[in-house]
Amino acid sequence: LGVNDPLPNLIERTNKYLLDLRLAHWITQKQYELLCAKPSEAKLAHLYYLSKTHKPGTPLHPIVSGLKHPTIKISTYLDQLLRPIFDKIGLKTTTTSGFEVMKQVYEWSTYNLRKKTLLCTIDVVDLYTMIPQTEGVLAIKKKC
Repeated sequence: LGVNDPLPNLIERTNKYLLDLRLAHWITQKQYELLCAKPSEAKLAHLYYLSKTHKPGTPLHPIVSGLKHPTIKISTYLDQLLRPIFDKIGLKTTTTSGFEVMKQVYEWSTYNLRKKTLLCTIDVVDLYTMIPQTEGVLAIKKKC
């Protein structure tokens, strides 16, 4: 990528933010060392596409692969931290089969819906870009 390579800057900024967290005692020295990006291991994320053959016109579904991105260790750490909260909440709202969905909807509808209520489904596009960052963080804090 030559002189326009953003990777060194990303590594430097990531490690500086981690150092700031360490100096403010928000993370331990061990966490700091585990989360820091190493130039020899880091690579820029790359974009590729999978086709949605079941949809008209065969649109493409973008996938960003960032397994060696400078922030991947932070992402993995946050996932491990937040996963138990998600799993606890998800147990109450997760279904594993179409039959189970229909059973839950039927039971819920007996008490919560009018007889002429029309149930429908939607296909959400770009869900993660639709959730404002501030509201997402506040929702997580509220559940903790």
